[in-house]
Amino acid sequence: MGGNRTVLISGAGIAGTTLAYWLRRHGFIPTVVERAALLRDGGYKVDVRGVALDVIDRMGLLADMQKARTEIRRASFVDAAGSVRASMDGDLFGGRAGEDIEVMRGDLSRMIYGRTQGDVEYILGDTVTGLTDGPDGVRVSFRHAAPRAFDLVVGADGLHSVTRNLAFGDESRFIRHLGHHVSIFSVPNHLGLDREEVTYPLPGRTALVYSTRQDTAAKAMFLFADPRQAYDRRDVRAQQALLAEAFHDAGWEVPRLLDAMRDAPDFYFDSISQVHLNRWSNGRVTLVGDAAYCASPASGQGTSLALVGAYVLAGELAAADGDHRAAFGRYEERMRGFVEQNQRLGPSNLKGMVMRSQGLIRFQLLMLRLLPHLPGRDRIAGRITENIHRAATAITLPTY
Repeated sequence: MGGNRTVLISGAGIAGTTLAYWLRRHGFIPTVVERAALLRDGGYKVDVRGVALDVIDRMGLLADMQKARTEIRRASFVDAAGSVRASMDGDLFGGRAGEDIEVMRGDLSRMIYGRTQGDVEYILGDTVTGLTDGPDGVRVSFRHAAPRAFDLVVGADGLHSVTRNLAFGDESRFIRHLGHHVSIFSVPNHLGLDREEVTYPLPGRTALVYSTRQDTAAKAMFLFADPRQAYDRRDVRAQQALLAEAFHDAGWEVPRLLDAMRDAPDFYFDSISQVHLNRWSNGRVTLVGDAAYCASPASGQGTSLALVGAYVLAGELAAADGDHRAAFGRYEERMRGFVEQNQRLGPSNLKGMVMRSQGLIRFQLLMLRLLPHLPGRDRIAGRITENIHRAATAITLPTY
């Protein structure tokens, strides 16, 4: 092993913990700093597809993931009175085919962390506040811990990456707002859902509730069109007020769900946005996952991009014997086309997730009702998942 062995990873999400696993496997010494005092549990459901499943398999986690499937069986669409207007298979609704796996993000995070906690240093409840990049390493200051020096620094800290802000500049230069917002939080399962998802579409707005395998509670998710990007990311009550305003006149179960929002311990709210940078590294600092190339929740590929990106970055550092200039260049060269193809899914998928008019909603529901009765329905269903599958396999995964 050559130089550049110590690597600070900012962020203990899927990208950060996966990177820590592979760096340790390749003989590096990773340290992970995470703002949260505890690693986040629960969260929302995520899909892992295509080559990302190969990464999971190479980590020895495939069997565990298969056991943790959400097992969503049915997706239904309802009107304001709660009457079912259309329904379909849960996997088809989620764009899953073949070996694709849907799990809760917290379950996946816990699996990966379990493979790293024994030989990776985690600094929880802290964050990076300064980076000084020099010829021999990066001097890093923290909010609480004493300053330390590392050979390399990787930002794996999400859409609003602190590392990216420090090394590349303000996020306004790189975040591309897709004109929508998303919120998700836990609610009581008062509808008695069992591995099913119920969606209530409105013009410019969508509300849905789902309950997964072995989950006594449920998750409520709201999507709505809003060109405004500015909101206080630290003011939860203000975010809840924005959500309540957007759905103030909605019917169905929305008022009850919004009442539960006030006490939800895991309330999440953000713009649906992407990250676009001309380059993902600056000196000894590079980015991975959403910090570098967020595809937005609408793409359904954020988790897969995080897994593949972390695997490739660690592998290229190992192949280059720690030469960060060569490794960062090859990492970007391998990943750029894969990222761009997956990012294109976001705006396209969003059109079907939040429809602009009542006419479009009626047309979509009509097509869903007719689908089981159409000749060649399997071929039609295949087309629904084709674009996602093509993007999920748009990279040849090296063996390092």
